[in-house]
Amino acid sequence: MKKPTVPPTGPSPSANSDPQRRPAAFTVEPEAPRTRPAENRAPRSFAGDVVIVPDDQDPFIAATEALPEVPVAEPSRRRFSFAKLATGAFGLLLSLAFGLWVDRLISDLFARADWLGYLAIGAVAIGLLALMVAVGRELVGLWRLDTVQDLKVEAEAAAESGKRKQAATVVKKLTALVAHRAETARGQKTLAAVEDDIIDAPQLIELAERELLSPLDVKARALILNSAKRVSVVTAVSPRAVVDLAYVLFEVVRLVRSMADLYGGRPGSLGMLRLLRDVFAHLAVTGSIAIGDGLAQQVLGHGLAARLSTRLGEGVINGLMTARIGIAAMDLCRPLPFRAAKRPGIGDFIGDLTPSMKGKDGTKTG
Repeated sequence: MKKPTVPPTGPSPSANSDPQRRPAAFTVEPEAPRTRPAENRAPRSFAGDVVIVPDDQDPFIAATEALPEVPVAEPSRRRFSFAKLATGAFGLLLSLAFGLWVDRLISDLFARADWLGYLAIGAVAIGLLALMVAVGRELVGLWRLDTVQDLKVEAEAAAESGKRKQAATVVKKLTALVAHRAETARGQKTLAAVEDDIIDAPQLIELAERELLSPLDVKARALILNSAKRVSVVTAVSPRAVVDLAYVLFEVVRLVRSMADLYGGRPGSLGMLRLLRDVFAHLAVTGSIAIGDGLAQQVLGHGLAARLSTRLGEGVINGLMTARIGIAAMDLCRPLPFRAAKRPGIGDFIGDLTPSMKGKDGTKTG
């Protein structure tokens, strides 16, 4: 006997398969920002001594503006002065007196014993030889500094005249000046490969600046930044003002010497004194105190005073002033003026010395 078939109780396959729907676009409205309800505040009256400060006198509005561009440092002109003449005359007189004293000493030693006289002559000969070597090194260092300044003048003259031969001479001297730096090896190869293809004098000088001096500029900026950071930290933690002053002087001398060595100057002791004199003379002429006030407004205007202690704020200001000195030293030691590359300014170091002025995402928090 055949059993009757029982129909399935589940849904049919046709019911499970939904008909295909064509894609459509939907407009998602942005969520409205949540605003806190305004709190009801009882009206209050202000005292009668309220003064409205004009915008041109508000230091916080002025602090948001860009810092003024730092003037370019230039070496002081060598001029005749009676002080130099007097120094030379008295120096010659002291040299003659010293020579007479040495002659009398050697004569007395010969009168006492011949071997003592010969020993004194040998000591004088060694001393004179060492003195000549030291003087020669100092003269070579001064000559290098003069070469850097002369090259800068020649580059400006070649760019203005447009003579390619004169520009090629400048590039050749620049290559010889910085050839000892490993950072310029790649730039020297690139410049040698395309030097003959460029006929425009300003373009040739700018190419040499980009290829030879750009790597050195990056290292110079690192030198300035590291010195400024060290000065900031030492000023913030040192217990005495004399320690601050001594370390700042030490750091400035080391920064100026490193900058001169970087760009091929390599001065001696006399050359260092000349560089330091030119740097501080430039700061005195351009008004470093006024620039320091602008830096203080820039830092305080971003609300940094509310977050930092007094000592740490002084450290930041001293670090920025060290950067100011480093920029002046860079102007004096760099063999070419800034044409193709951007000249650094104080604003380039503020973000590195005051990281608390910016958040982790790079936005200002003050």
